Amino acid sequence: MTVRATILTLVTAAALVAVAAWGERVVTRSAKPDRVTVVYWEKWTGAEGEAMQKVVDDFNASQDKIFVKYLSISGVDQKTMLATAGGNPPDVAGIWQDQAFTFAELGALTDLEDMATAADLTRDYYIPAYYDALSKDGHLWGLPSTPASIGLYVRPDLVPADVATPETFPKTLEELDALSDRITKKKDGRIELAGFLPSNPGWWNYAWPILFGGENLTDHGPTVDTPEARRAFNWVAGYAKRYGSQAVQSFQSGFGNFASPQDPFMNGKVATEMNGVWKANYIKVYKPGTPFFAVPFPYPADRPDLAGHAVLSQDILCIPRGAKHKAEAFEFIKYVQRQDVMEGLCKSHGKNSPLEKVSEEFFRTHPNKAIRLFDSLARSPKAFSPPLSGFAPQVGTELNNAFQEVNTGSKTPEQALKDAQKRLDTLYKTYVEQVKPK
Repeated sequence: MTVRATILTLVTAAALVAVAAWGERVVTRSAKPDRVTVVYWEKWTGAEGEAMQKVVDDFNASQDKIFVKYLSISGVDQKTMLATAGGNPPDVAGIWQDQAFTFAELGALTDLEDMATAADLTRDYYIPAYYDALSKDGHLWGLPSTPASIGLYVRPDLVPADVATPETFPKTLEELDALSDRITKKKDGRIELAGFLPSNPGWWNYAWPILFGGENLTDHGPTVDTPEARRAFNWVAGYAKRYGSQAVQSFQSGFGNFASPQDPFMNGKVATEMNGVWKANYIKVYKPGTPFFAVPFPYPADRPDLAGHAVLSQDILCIPRGAKHKAEAFEFIKYVQRQDVMEGLCKSHGKNSPLEKVSEEFFRTHPNKAIRLFDSLARSPKAFSPPLSGFAPQVGTELNNAFQEVNTGSKTPEQALKDAQKRLDTLYKTYVEQVKPK
């Protein structure tokens, strides 16, 4: 199903009626009759939600003209889209970076370019990769709230002493593979300790072909069946073959939630794990004292030019089309971009800052002792984010499917990618005809 088809399916007459009634209750603007009330919907709950609530409270206390009403909304992406279609959206919505171009191409976002330029929130204010992931063809569809970069976490107590420091840890994938085989322990056919598994946690499957030098989506269409992608997925398949796909599935079925002491990295079931800068925050909360260090994710030995490749992601703030108070909404977004505010928010979330300028205090007091590494990964010229297209989520979905087929052994990498390419070619044709900006 195409992006547009998905949205049109959601936005049925019945849904619009329901969302209108629900929206009138949630998008209330009577919080402070002497101020302009800006309604802000965000996805966060728990400690992350509390950190943003503090930012909102500080903003409200800093002036007497605008009052931001902060609401934690489950399914914020779908509800924002529905509310926008129904003509009653929030003034600010906190969504994910990879959704920005889907929303924009469906006409659901306000272009922030002019307001951001007037506020000096231009590309040189940010780490370029984060700004570039939100800007295309002179349009800016959002600004960062909290970003992230992804590296490889290592338990020094679970790896051999000769590789138990960032300086001595393997730099190439081939070395990582050999180390994983050296560490992995099995008993009676069951895995007890894994050195590394591409499927843990398995959140960035779209990135594997890129980490091997490929592309997933160009201006001419999806490109998931390429030599680089086949090489990447054969590497994934190698782990399932060496350790046994059923053994891997059984092993991972016993993993606890990542936000718990039963997380496989925290409880010592995996020695290394591809994960984001935020991981240290979860360690601090759920299993303090867990030893770790972090390194850039390894690269293929014959592709040293890929050293420094790093997956990036970010949560963003945007203004939906049809928002009642766009100027006031941007005043709040601008406040979040202040260096002191941004650093406080990112530190409380355990994230790196998206800003070009970062204070020494931020690094010194950050909960992740490897924060300088994650900052450097974000600044790497090889850092990358999902493609700047509303079709990117479809590509991600198909690569997720192909990854599962390869990891479980139900298809060869070649067949899985061939089938994914065929489906994407059909979907992309419809996307070009119905959605893609002309």
